[in-house]
Amino acid sequence: MSAPTQETAGTPASPDSARASLEALRAEIGKAVVGQDAAVTGLVVALLCRGHVLLEGVPGVAKTLLVRALAASLELDTKRVQFTPDLMPSDVTGSLVYDARTAEFSFQPGPAFTNLLLADEINRTPPKTQSSLLEAMEERQITVDGKARPLPEPFLVAATQNPVEYEGTYPLPEAQLDRFLLKLTVPLPSRADEIDVLTRHAGGFNPRDLQAAGVRPVAGPADLQAARTAVAQTSVSPEIAGYVVDICRATRESPSLSLGVSPRGATALLSTARAWAWLTGRDYVTPDDVKALALPTLRHRIQLRPEAEMEGVTADSVINALLAHVPVPR
Repeated sequence: MSAPTQETAGTPASPDSARASLEALRAEIGKAVVGQDAAVTGLVVALLCRGHVLLEGVPGVAKTLLVRALAASLELDTKRVQFTPDLMPSDVTGSLVYDARTAEFSFQPGPAFTNLLLADEINRTPPKTQSSLLEAMEERQITVDGKARPLPEPFLVAATQNPVEYEGTYPLPEAQLDRFLLKLTVPLPSRADEIDVLTRHAGGFNPRDLQAAGVRPVAGPADLQAARTAVAQTSVSPEIAGYVVDICRATRESPSLSLGVSPRGATALLSTARAWAWLTGRDYVTPDDVKALALPTLRHRIQLRPEAEMEGVTADSVINALLAHVPVPR
């Protein structure tokens, strides 16, 4: 990896330089991943909001590569856990290990002690192991033997799941889904993007060697901290706050839904809209910012009624219909 710049080495970064660095992520990740701009943007928004991301897509659409490329572009430590039916909670969080030489127990950190945790196929493991991440995702700490151990900063869980293969899976409960700031769908590439992928592979691209692909750190901790500070100062008018609340309350009244968006979901939508507004160069939030982040922020926080599912209704179609009917503030 290249040496960090003076700003990433500790000098405070300005908001403008931080925005430029985060925008440069697109080009850097584009060296490894083709045609997934929306997912890249979602991961950056989650970093700015200190949130977590659930990536859903069929096998082979570069979900894992996307997370690895993001980590390499940000010079963050990343670890991967393959979730399987026999995975135990301690395999994720760590455990106490007896040392015969000292006759004492010492804590051995698990892979959760990292900046970017890739929880691959998270719905392949039983709820007991899934729940081992609840404290880590919400409180940024892991408690073992009554002692809370803080996780590194930043800390982001990027979990993947397959929407096709349901046999042998354990669907995530609502409480765990609500811990994810965003649910990003990773679609199959367009024909032009797929030709680009094949051309790169024919030219010698190796997805397992990002350094050889030219992926380098373009942002550091100082940039991320400056960006988060600037996002926190992005103004929100009372009308925008009311608009967010009206959208979330409309989900609770929809006849197609058995579960609407909670107040936690409303705060999540406001946070992601602020981050998107700042990324696009503004210090205030507009209704379009709210609409742009409504689907990825809310789609996993609602539950369809069985009769609606039988009629082909989807979570995205319900949210889009509500966005079309909820009055937009001027």
